[in-house]
Amino acid sequence: MGTDVEQSLLNELFTDEGFAREYMLDKCREGREQFCPRCGERKIYHLSNNRYRCSACKYTFQDFSCRWINNGGLKMSELLRLIYMFSTEMTAHGISNELGISYNAAYKAITAVRYAILSQAIDAAQFLGPETQLGEYIKGRKLTGIPKKKYNGAIPVFGIMEKQDWVFIDLMQNINAESVLHFNHNFHLKLVRNGNIIHTDRYQNYDALIMCGNETLPLQYIQKYSNTTAYIEKSGNGFWDFARERLKKYKGISTQRFPLYLKELEFRYNFRDKDIFEILTDYVSKIVPDMQN
Repeated sequence: MGTDVEQSLLNELFTDEGFAREYMLDKCREGREQFCPRCGERKIYHLSNNRYRCSACKYTFQDFSCRWINNGGLKMSELLRLIYMFSTEMTAHGISNELGISYNAAYKAITAVRYAILSQAIDAAQFLGPETQLGEYIKGRKLTGIPKKKYNGAIPVFGIMEKQDWVFIDLMQNINAESVLHFNHNFHLKLVRNGNIIHTDRYQNYDALIMCGNETLPLQYIQKYSNTTAYIEKSGNGFWDFARERLKKYKGISTQRFPLYLKELEFRYNFRDKDIFEILTDYVSKIVPDMQN
């Protein structure tokens, strides 16, 4: 994809740390004076070392406290370069090599960007709920770790629905992996498996149901690369054509991380004709939801 951001601005953002910080501070403040990220109070006290204290809730904070941008431990200019490379679909390995940082550091920052994308979805509260366990990694408005590969809950199922070139990916309520296998066995709902990712034929108003299985499912009984043609594969589904090859490129995808990738694909598809670098910098400047309340 291209970008509408002028190359001269990008060069300055990527090389001038002071300019990069001011650029992101403007996004965080949203045209207002500095305010408390915890309670929204505008009356704050300036302390030493670029710290502030809220006059109402007494919270002490810094410029990027409580925001997605505060996760990752990178300099602001490095983080903006990472976001730009992520917007062009560069891999975590490629980004780590380009920035000269460890793979783990790059992956941690990319995970924060993916969480920022998810948090701006209209159904973010559902996706951060107990069904996915993703919200368990947010404490004190801080991303405390990367979701584990090992998932210890019922495998969630997601519905894909495309309407007028806009895709919606919903977390299905009261349907889990066992339900899908039941539909297949008793009602002959077609299943297609690619690795540990399984999708179905059309289900009610959804073009397909999709899930990421693990060792708790009898994957060996679901034919890999099935000859069965599901609805989304024969209907010229724009989203599935867009997502299928990208899903194959994701390495080490797990049941618990799968919702992050799905919401990323939903975002990329729905904004495929937009400059997502600008959108992503807006998203990471947002305040992390409070999962304790």
